[in-house]
Amino acid sequence: MTACDLEAALRLWVETEGVGLNESDTPERLRAFLDRNPGLSLVVRDGPRLVGAVLCSHDGRRGYLHHLAVRPEYRGRGLGRQMVQRCLAALAALGIPKCVIFLFADNEPGERFWSRCGWSERGDLKLLQRQTERLPANGGQN
Repeated sequence: MTACDLEAALRLWVETEGVGLNESDTPERLRAFLDRNPGLSLVVRDGPRLVGAVLCSHDGRRGYLHHLAVRPEYRGRGLGRQMVQRCLAALAALGIPKCVIFLFADNEPGERFWSRCGWSERGDLKLLQRQTERLPANGGQN
């Protein structure tokens, strides 16, 4: 994935049920994300059309996948699984031993996909979050 792919990837993510975008998902911030994690994020194209995308990163200790999406008419062909496998291989090549995903609790299709790919829930952890700056007037949801 390059900065040139971001417009089409953002359209895909907006159109994909179960993908939640927030203030971190602006073209500017996503370009910075790609710059910090060169060569890790992926897109799949059918000719010129972007049909799949995933963000991949690491913090030097753990890997992270965000916003995996494949257009509905391209699902069931293994594209999502292939993107995940390529991301995991790239992280392993960098010496990153584990990878984490974030999944909305009510995203049952997503949970089925990830479970089929060998991912499991960590029942011993809870995700907590806090804004780094003052909350906007809308309460800073997401």
